[in-house]
Amino acid sequence: MPGSAPVSYLGPWPKDVGIIALELYFPSQYVDQTELEEFDGVPAGKYTVGLGQARMGFCSDREDINSLCLTVVQRLMEKNALSYNSIGRLEVGTETIIDKSKSVKTALMQLFENSGNTDVEGIDTTNACYGGTAALFNAVNWVESSSWDGRYALVVAGDIAVYATGSARPTGGAGAVAILIGPNAPLAFERGLRGTHMQHAYDFYKPDMVSEYPVVDGKLSIQCYLSALDRCYSVYRNKIYAQWQREGSDKSFSLEDFGFLVFHSPYCKLVQKSLARLMLNDFLNHPSPNTETGPFTGLEAFRDVQPEDTYFDRDVEKAFMKASTDMFERKTKASLLISNQNGNMYTPSVYGCLASLIAQHTPSQMAGQRIGVFSYGSGFAATLYSLRVTQDHIPGSSLDKLVLSLSDLKTRLDSRKKVSPALFSENMKLREDTHHLANYVPQGSVEDLFPGTWYLTRVDDKHRREYARRPLDDDLPAESERVRSSSATEHIPSPVKKMPRMPAAMAGSERAVSN
Repeated sequence: MPGSAPVSYLGPWPKDVGIIALELYFPSQYVDQTELEEFDGVPAGKYTVGLGQARMGFCSDREDINSLCLTVVQRLMEKNALSYNSIGRLEVGTETIIDKSKSVKTALMQLFENSGNTDVEGIDTTNACYGGTAALFNAVNWVESSSWDGRYALVVAGDIAVYATGSARPTGGAGAVAILIGPNAPLAFERGLRGTHMQHAYDFYKPDMVSEYPVVDGKLSIQCYLSALDRCYSVYRNKIYAQWQREGSDKSFSLEDFGFLVFHSPYCKLVQKSLARLMLNDFLNHPSPNTETGPFTGLEAFRDVQPEDTYFDRDVEKAFMKASTDMFERKTKASLLISNQNGNMYTPSVYGCLASLIAQHTPSQMAGQRIGVFSYGSGFAATLYSLRVTQDHIPGSSLDKLVLSLSDLKTRLDSRKKVSPALFSENMKLREDTHHLANYVPQGSVEDLFPGTWYLTRVDDKHRREYARRPLDDDLPAESERVRSSSATEHIPSPVKKMPRMPAAMAGSERAVSN
């Protein structure tokens, strides 16, 4: 099989398995949250200050979960000049279900048809916003297992987050992320350093199989998120302390041992509160914190609080948000670009935060850092894990290429079209009325989509979906044509050896993809 590793390379522990490339997609239109506050008749600042949200991206009826994932996968493959034969595992994390049997992964396999590669493991993984992380762990585990054949793994996380009219609607959003996994990565997973917590709760769930809208217990959801964060941090801290002891160090772990911290972001203000929550954990875990000087100054009154009693304690929250302000500015604030400007993407949310962090730092600023990543999905499932950034940040290095690939993130956000709240509301009503209809032709404008975006063309009488792709260049003819030379060379290194260049996937506007 082209791209497979020689037997001699299939050792037990490939080195530095992690993220080699990352591509992010979000819709080309958004609604302004300040305007939405006025439209909804709520006090000024309720969405923008209370939630910390500025804009919310949303999809017309032209886009669904399959089109989002088709778009982000093809963009990653094209941007990195990768052969589809170089992918040995593809797994999708999503909670946006349009078919109770057929997976999104099988729809994505149509991108592989020209390469002839059907030997691709993996399937869809679902648990609210945690599905993308579960898929990511499965990919890493595959590369580090005896099943690995030397090729890359590709992880896709995508969702359309929509809510019924009411207080939850401004916490919506949409998007997808594609993550290339392999050894010798610029962002390597730290082996053995995962703190996981899973528990049963009805904080957020989708029992209505014909509706996109969830049932949400807002207060319980926040409690579940924060309690999971407490537990995951405790488990992670114990594991890294045990690891350090085995290496001969008796040092205790604290938040300062993370260079950066990114969180699953339902809305930005919860992320700021979450960092404050971790500082509370450090404070309570410290044997003798200095409350006279340093970050814990003036916090002596909270020395004996019990974490489980403080989820909604405004005094504790206010004190530790103030105490963690500097840390938030240094370690987390930059990660909230996508969340603030596009909203909650569900499974891709935490990886949009990771992309935002990378996009706003230079390779030298990232080099050698430990990045803490907290992923949460309602119901509920959560993990805190860490990535170690390579020290190699010279021009042309894998880290340099990763940073460069995301450097246009803010420009792409700024190029979107602003839509009025009234039109946004009409769009949500259209989605509600047409969700899962047969014999349906979408009404949304194709011209408003970003170039290179896949979109839904029709749903037939058997609910089979057909898609086409908007051209990368509007001057191209409608019929499909190859957009890359078959002699092009890859600029991302193969996991083991250089992959042979295979025929490129088609990228015209009217190549139909059926589901």
